[in-house]
Amino acid sequence: MSTRGVNKVIIVGNLGQPPETKYMPSGGAVTNISVATSEQWKDKQTGQPQERTEWHRIVFFNRLAEIAGEYLQKGSKVYIEGSLRTRKWQGQDGSDRYTTEIVASEMQMLDGVRKNGVPQPTAGGYTNHYAQQTGGR
Repeated sequence: MSTRGVNKVIIVGNLGQPPETKYMPSGGAVTNISVATSEQWKDKQTGQPQERTEWHRIVFFNRLAEIAGEYLQKGSKVYIEGSLRTRKWQGQDGSDRYTTEIVASEMQMLDGVRKNGVPQPTAGGYTNHYAQQTGGR
């Protein structure tokens, strides 16, 4: 029996800035977001509350990217499922650079859907498969 790895990430957090949507030459959408997750604890020695925030780069493709770009906004609370991907690129100085990001396969808006600040009805979460089959609505 061969051993296979598992590359699955689940993030629940808040958007730190508005989504950025661009289009590839093929016409497919790509949306990038940055999501903050925070953990809190009490310092054992001082008893003072402590907090650490991590920022996660997330990328959506195709119809899921269009949905994310249209409905998410700064401060939105989201549930994201996806996989980690590291890509290599060239910096302006010609040196190799690496970026690790989460390629999203599922998204659920946890504080409801808002379009231009107005609450919208929603049927729940979106997946790449769902978005491709139904147009995402």
